[in-house]
Amino acid sequence: MNRLIEIRNVSAGYGHKVVLKDINLDVFRDDFLGIIGPNGGGKTTLLKLILDLISPMGGTVRFYTGGEEVPKLRIGYLPQMNQIDKKFPISVKEVVASGLSFEKPRFRSFTKEQEQRIEEVLVQMGLEDLSGRPIGQLSGGQLQRVLLGRSIVSCPQVLILDEPNSYVDKRFESRFYQLLEEINKESAIILVSHDIGTVLTMVKNIACVNETLHYHAGSNISEEWLGETYACPIELVGHGHLPHRVLKKHEH
Repeated sequence: MNRLIEIRNVSAGYGHKVVLKDINLDVFRDDFLGIIGPNGGGKTTLLKLILDLISPMGGTVRFYTGGEEVPKLRIGYLPQMNQIDKKFPISVKEVVASGLSFEKPRFRSFTKEQEQRIEEVLVQMGLEDLSGRPIGQLSGGQLQRVLLGRSIVSCPQVLILDEPNSYVDKRFESRFYQLLEEINKESAIILVSHDIGTVLTMVKNIACVNETLHYHAGSNISEEWLGETYACPIELVGHGHLPHRVLKKHEH
């Protein structure tokens, strides 16, 4: 009843190149799913399937609300930092508000309710004093908050985070993860990252994508499972409350 996304026997790729083969995945309403895997393993292709940017070569991707199949979901998306043009002349508030642009008739102003929602998100992200500042004048952490605000202002059913650690402002890192815990009370979250240690401290379930998809309920995974799904040895190194995973020496 609380399933949002259902992927069944999906293969996908580009042209004649198959990147994902016969994958299956469910994402539920209160899920916090971590997607890990080696570079080139298909993580980005999986995101494109969920965002409906590409169609599967085979299999089905279905969306549900309240147990009923729907054409699409409200999905918020936080892209990687290297996809952002900081020279574009736009303010913090305008970026956050752009997350509601699809709900606003063209050439019309936002409603009072929408303006209130924008202000609420600015406060939630700690950006109320920066609302008029151009994004080119922001630090990495500030820009991360702006883009996170844009991705949640529409109250999405699913929030997708693509390599959030690409934002280098470490001063905001702990607050960022606190915000994700708050957001997860209202939205399912899919977090894609190569930083396995960070993923394991945050998520409820894990999917490793390496051409195929291996799902693990819970985040208490073993070195053996990681090694099998990555197709090379992975070693666990404990470090305080932030466990790390690093590669052992292995042949590429």
